[in-house]
Formats: sequence, structure tokens, C-alpha cells
Amino acid sequence: MAEFPFENRIHDAAETMSVDQRRAIQLERLQATLRRIADVPFYRKAFADAGIAPQDVRSLDDLRSLPMTTKADLRDHYPLGFLAVPRGQVARIHGSSGTTGKPTFVAYTAEDRATWADLCARFLVAGGLRSDHLVHIAFGYGLFTGGFGLHYGVERVGAAVVPAAAGNTPRQIMLMQDLRADVLVCTPSYALNIAEVARSQGLGPQDLSIRFGHFGGEPWTEDMRHAIEEQLGILAFNNYGLSEVIGPGVSGECAARTGMHIQEDHFLVECVDPDTLEPVADGRQGELVFTTLTKQAMPVLRYRTRDIAALDRSQCPCGRTTVRMSRVVGRTDDMLIVRGVNVFPSLIEEALLRVEGTAPHYLIEVDRPGTLDEVDVYVEIRAEDFSDRMSRMQELRDRITREIHSVAGIRVTVHLVEPQTLERSVGKAVRVIDHRREKGRI
Repeated sequence: MAEFPFENRIHDAAETMSVDQRRAIQLERLQATLRRIADVPFYRKAFADAGIAPQDVRSLDDLRSLPMTTKADLRDHYPLGFLAVPRGQVARIHGSSGTTGKPTFVAYTAEDRATWADLCARFLVAGGLRSDHLVHIAFGYGLFTGGFGLHYGVERVGAAVVPAAAGNTPRQIMLMQDLRADVLVCTPSYALNIAEVARSQGLGPQDLSIRFGHFGGEPWTEDMRHAIEEQLGILAFNNYGLSEVIGPGVSGECAARTGMHIQEDHFLVECVDPDTLEPVADGRQGELVFTTLTKQAMPVLRYRTRDIAALDRSQCPCGRTTVRMSRVVGRTDDMLIVRGVNVFPSLIEEALLRVEGTAPHYLIEVDRPGTLDEVDVYVEIRAEDFSDRMSRMQELRDRITREIHSVAGIRVTVHLVEPQTLERSVGKAVRVIDHRREKGRI
């Protein structure tokens, strides 16, 4: 483990069990989950329509014969139609942001909350958290699962928490300085916002005591990881979760940072072609589908996440034996189809961050004023690279245009804007505005 930046530790022995041991536990827990959801109206009807009974599942290979669940199904059974326990056993209710309508609610029993804390503790420990650390959490505390999930995980490890919540970035920096936090937890885009505001105050990485950062809640690229690490002087770790499955804690990186370890004793994962729903080979990108194995209040069966990633079952040097997932490259419902080309916003971000002089703040606008799609990309220029010389700015604009075409395969119109021009977010960053949706043209 000499190449690791800190001592490798395992939080739970389940992370290193053999594949055969894990599969036996998965089957036992899958069968228990199927019995638990047999009386949930949606699943009762889905089993009947498919001519399947829970007792028909005798091996993990039978999973593919079971019905899938989508977010639309949860919405159709609003608010708690998927509840599998009596209301009196519900200890917590969280949900999606509901920015486009009513939120999608998820419920937890007291046992679910304990499981949630353990799962978050696993990836936090894998990413360097120790009991003597102080953790600054700049996630929102509310219906969003991020803040509470990470909070529970930090406390399970035994570390101290500063529940700073989101917003008021100058105050966040003051707290980090005065309390000398070791670890930062927030979205990756907000980490860059913190770094930017710190620079405007004349502060550099040496003025903050943060050593590690655990970031999630939105897709981000490897180039953004490098930008965060350089600007904050930390090691940045990726984690993944979604409220419909449990929240953060589904997977997270170890010190090797060669993918996020999925907690397979609690979740069965599939990677499928989003169009055919057939399995894709390990190493190939597909849509992740999760089945919860230990969730009590609201288990989900073969939940389609819409997240695109790849699975890796090769041996990890950290000693954990669980399958790893790549970073999420995008969502099937966020993918842009521009003049017949499929483009994830993350590809445009990757191209931008390859060009020296651009800041990691951008906005993509897509429209179809006539018969053809048009894409405008607004990119902030770093203060030290901004120039009133038209030739210099035109050269930079041309470099960005070429890089986006090379990486994403589309032609765009690039607009260079001054520093601090684009709106900042304290939560998930808004990167794309598709005017075609507003006009009913897609």
C-alpha cells in the first residue's frame, strides 16, 4: 500500500468477503426483499402481469426475469405508494428536490438510517476519514439526502461535524479557517465556487487546513477533479448515490481512485443498454440498474437510474473485493441530441477544462430557431487571462471551439464572458438550458 497517500483501512469486513460468500448473502437478501414487497400494490401487479411469484427466484440469474422500476412509477404512486412497512415504522422521509413538480419521496425506518450511516462510513474511511478529523459539510440539509447521509456517516466513523449547510460562501470559508476543518463535503461545483471566493479574498490552499474532499450529488469529470485539487490543495474523492435507492452510500472511491466500490452486500447492480435493456459487458458504458437488498421502508426492484457508467470487476489494490463503477458520464435523460449526435454535457466540460485560460464555469444553451439545432456555450475566462485584445480572445475562442468539436463531435458557438458573469450554485449546478423543450420541439 506504499503508493497510497494515507494508511489503507477497511471499515467493514463485508467489503473484503469472497465473491461466493457475497453471492450467497445477496441471494438470501434478494429473496427476503421479494417477500417484503409482495404486498406493495405496484409490485403485486407487476409480478402478476409477468406471471412471476417471489418464490420463483431461486438464483441471482433469475433477477433478469423480474420487472423494472422507474422514477415515473414512483411519481405515479405519490406520495408513499411504495411503502413496504406500516406508517408507524417510518422514522424519516426524504425526497428529490421537486424543482419540476412534486418531489419523489423516500422513507426510512430506524434500521434503514443505521444502514445508511454504515454505508457512508465505508466510503468515507476508504477516502481517508479518521476519527480525529473535523468535517465541514456544505451540503443542503432538508429533503435532499446528501447532507444528512454524509453527516450520519461522519458520526459513525467518530469524526466531528460542522453542519455548515449550503450558501453564504464567505462564511463557509471563515468557518473552515477558524475551526481548521480537515475534510470538505459538498458538490464538486460548489467546491470550485469555494476556491474561487477564497482567491478573491487573497487566500490560497496554504491558508486552509483541508486535506481531503468527498464530492458527489452531480456528474463531474476527471479534469474537474484536477482543478479542485489544484485550487484547494486537497485530494478529491468521488462518491455516488441516489435518494430512490438510499442516498449517498451506494458507492465511493478508495485511495486507489480506480472507480467507486459498490456496496454489493446491500445492492445488486446491473449495467444494461438503455435502449434494449440487455446487459452490457464489464468495461462498457451502460445504464446502471439497482436492486436494494436490505432497505426496509421502501425497497426498490431493478430501479433504472438513468445514470451512464461502466462496471469493473478486476482486483483493486486496496483489498476490497466489491465491483467498482466508473464515474457517471451523464444521464440518459440529460443527453443532448444535436443534429443527430448524442452529446453528454460532461463531454463539453471535459473539452473546456483542457483549454488553458478557461474557468470551470460554463453554460450550454440549445435551441432550434429554424430546422437545425444550434448550440451556444458561454465560458468564463480566468481573471488573469482576460484581455481587451480582440485577437487574443479570438484565438482562445477558436481553441475552445476546436476542442469541443474534437471531444464532443459537434459544432458550437463559443461566447467568452468575464469572470463572475455566470450564476453560481450552492447545490447542483445548472449547466444546460434546452430551449427546444420549452418550445415542444423535442
